[in-house]
Amino acid sequence: MSPNRKKRNSFLPVITVFFTVLLIALTAVYLMFSGKLPWLDSAGYTQAGNTGKNTGAADTTKAGGASGNEPSQESQTPSEVSEGPPPESENPDDLLISWGNPESMTGKKALSDGAWQKLYKDGGKISYWTLVNNKTVKNYEPPYNTAFGSPEKYSELEGVTAFRGNNYRTAPSWGKASVKEKKLEIVWTHDIGAVSGVGSYWPGAGWTGQPLLVHWSEDVRKVMNINADMKAKDLVEVIYPVFDGNVYFLDMETGKPSRPKMNIGFTVKGTGMVDPRGYPLFYTGQGLNEINGKKGSFKYRIFNLINQKEIYSFPGNDPAAFRNWGANDSSAMLNRYTDTLINCGENGLVYKARLNTKFDSKAGTLSIEPTVTKYRYKSSYSAEQGIENSPAFYRNLMYFADNGGTIQCLDINKMEPVWIYNAGDDTDSTITLEETKEGVFLYTANEIDKRGKAGSRANCNIRKLNALTGELVWQKDYSCVYQSYINGGALATPVVGKNDISDVVIFNIALTGSTSDGTLVALDKKTGREVWKRHLDAYSWSSPVDFMSEEGKTYMLLCDFKGDMHLIDPMTGEDMDKISVGGNVEASPSVYNNMAVVGTYAQKIYGVKIK
Repeated sequence: MSPNRKKRNSFLPVITVFFTVLLIALTAVYLMFSGKLPWLDSAGYTQAGNTGKNTGAADTTKAGGASGNEPSQESQTPSEVSEGPPPESENPDDLLISWGNPESMTGKKALSDGAWQKLYKDGGKISYWTLVNNKTVKNYEPPYNTAFGSPEKYSELEGVTAFRGNNYRTAPSWGKASVKEKKLEIVWTHDIGAVSGVGSYWPGAGWTGQPLLVHWSEDVRKVMNINADMKAKDLVEVIYPVFDGNVYFLDMETGKPSRPKMNIGFTVKGTGMVDPRGYPLFYTGQGLNEINGKKGSFKYRIFNLINQKEIYSFPGNDPAAFRNWGANDSSAMLNRYTDTLINCGENGLVYKARLNTKFDSKAGTLSIEPTVTKYRYKSSYSAEQGIENSPAFYRNLMYFADNGGTIQCLDINKMEPVWIYNAGDDTDSTITLEETKEGVFLYTANEIDKRGKAGSRANCNIRKLNALTGELVWQKDYSCVYQSYINGGALATPVVGKNDISDVVIFNIALTGSTSDGTLVALDKKTGREVWKRHLDAYSWSSPVDFMSEEGKTYMLLCDFKGDMHLIDPMTGEDMDKISVGGNVEASPSVYNNMAVVGTYAQKIYGVKIK
């Protein structure tokens, strides 16, 4: 053997080790960026302790998506390894979040009538009942699991199908607008009526009154009683229940009727809901039980939109309720994975209804046969009952506030409260949710109602809470004038910033200087400090609406009681344009691409083009 060959062989182990280490390093880098390292979940959060995903009392290890539900490395074949997280599960069992009692809770005990009671460090307590077939069940066991997915997964339909569009209540618009001129133009109007009732006059559309904008699939459009000319086009339909007791059906493009209006006989003040599965089902509450001298019963109604016939209703004056006021301004949600409707009433009850829906689009047949479970409670913070805001949902946790000032997190599977928080006053503004790397949070604000006296002022309290524990993250206060009829404070639902405005949450607050003006404010999400603040000459109960342009910039619409619609830059709060829509706007606009739709006290529905 030659000396030279022996010398070359001496480098072989070094070369082998070098390339082996290099291969391992490159593999590790690839796995890290594709989220496949065993100590990282698909979003890059550490699984040890679920840092950033398990804030406080909850355990999210069973949840799907970015919470550790992807298959293990051992179970994957090479063809299954891909970049990015796996698709979110649509199985509620995978979406469930388990929870423990938060630190604020001090005890739980059974009461003699089948109720339970929880006690908290602040002295608060809540007693609660679960009723099946109107009978109290002491140890309720759900027959199936219900949980919502991410907000992007709420609806299979294009459009705005419920108040604020999804289960986080953060999507009052759909699509993207081509914004060139930064101008607003009224392109159509449609007349609506006015009525008298309960000692007042009700013109046009009112709070919260967000129109539904629905892009139906072709097969469903064909089986409904839509006008022939509208059935032939790729219809985006406006569905709008208003004060005059009618539900209007319009072509969003032209404002012309897409089918006959539907008279339900009584005023609707809140926002309806279209089935997010794309089924021809429409759901709506009722705001008054008197219209032009005619009196009747409160109902929450479900309509078959194949023929516009009512197929089911819940009684508002429910014998199981502690409050005998059966109105319903809340916009319900439907869990499409489990065929389950969840609704809140001003009678103080929460309804969970398995609909048992049967829909055959080819045959044009549709039926439901609901089975209903009810949640009833009493809070020590206030004896006043009634839920007027619309519930938000994070997986199997539901968030709502009541007229007495109790904010509540409810497990919709166990029908058991997780935590309660004393908001200090009536809260009609809908709670909004946000999930971040730091945890899950909610934004809420109250109004000046129970604390007020004639000629006095009180603070509207804007709060960010940990959604899993109920702990206060920050609070920002704004002094408001008390008025017995038109409340000050926050009646509108905030814009939770996304994309280019992801660092702020934007609230509009009524009656901050006088009984006619207000304040629009952007607060830093992390700290609650003011990023910008704008004085409003006219107060607003209408919820501001954010929408995205094709260029990736966020814009915002805000309507006020003087009847103006403002196109606003949410980076600064300044107007880009302003038009009149004839009268007070308590309702909230909806946006679909370049079209905004809203009803006003001018007794018209307006179609406004964003140019």
